[in-house]
Amino acid sequence: MLVSMNEILRSAKENGYGVGFFNAVNVEMARAVIETAEELRAPVIIGTAEVLLPAMELKRVADYLIPLAKEASVPVCVHYDHGLTFERCMEAIQLGFTSVMYDCSTLSYEENVEKVAEMVKICHAVGVTVEGELGHVGDNEGAGKLENPSDYYTDPEVARDYVLRTGVDALAVAVGNAHGDYKFPPQLDFERIEKIAGTTRLPLVLHGGSGLADRDFQTAVQKGICKVNIFTDIDKAGKAGIEAGLAAGAKTMMGLIPYEIQAMKEVVAEKIRLFGSENRVE
Repeated sequence: MLVSMNEILRSAKENGYGVGFFNAVNVEMARAVIETAEELRAPVIIGTAEVLLPAMELKRVADYLIPLAKEASVPVCVHYDHGLTFERCMEAIQLGFTSVMYDCSTLSYEENVEKVAEMVKICHAVGVTVEGELGHVGDNEGAGKLENPSDYYTDPEVARDYVLRTGVDALAVAVGNAHGDYKFPPQLDFERIEKIAGTTRLPLVLHGGSGLADRDFQTAVQKGICKVNIFTDIDKAGKAGIEAGLAAGAKTMMGLIPYEIQAMKEVVAEKIRLFGSENRVE
C-alpha cells in the first residue's frame, strides 16, 4: 500500500526501530526491496535521488515504483531523496511520490529555513511529507568530500529552531556519516544523535548508511535514528549477483535477473532485520 513517510516513521519512533530507505534505479532493485519487505512483513521506504537520475529518469522511476507500492501488502513510502531543485521536487510530487527531501543544506542557514519551509507548506497541502537536512553530509570521495566533516555536524539547539521554523516531518543529520564507500571505519557521534532526537522530537535520518558496522546501526537506532538510507550496498550486491549468474553459466539477461534480484534481496533482508523493522506489519 502506498503511504506517506509519516505513516511509517511515526510508528518507528514510538516503538524504537528503524526503517530502511532503498534507492531503486531499476525494476529489479524495486522488486528486491518490496518483495523482501512483504516476505518479512516490514514497512519500507523506496525511491531515487536527484544525483541518480542519469541512470533512470524520474518519470520512468515513477512508472514502476508507484504501481508496485500500491500493490504491495505492506506500507511503502515512495520518496524523492536529495532533491536539489524546487522544480524537480514538484515534478516528483506530480508523479505520485508521497515524500520528498528538499536538500538545502549547502545554503546559508536562513536560506535553508526559508526554502524548506516553503516546500513544507506546499507538500503538506497535498498530503506529502518533507525531509530536511541540517548540517551537511558529504561524500567519501569526489567533489563532495569534506576536509573537516565535524565543522558541518548538526547542532542540537539549532536543530530545534530549524524544526520549529520549517515544520519538516523528518530531519537528516550530519553526525560523522558520509555517502558512498567508507575508506576507514566512521566514528558516529551517538551522543549528538541522542541530543538532537531530544530537542526536535522528530524521526531522524541517517544518510550514508552503506558500510557502517552492525553495532553502529543498532546504537544509532537506539539513540533516535528512524530512517536509514541504503544504496551502495544493494548496488554492489546486484553486480555481485550478475557475476554469480555468469559464473553459473547464465547466458542471457533474462537468465541473470534472478541472480541479481536474489543477491539484493539478501542485503535488504539483512538491513530490515538489523534495523528492527521485521514483523512490524500485521
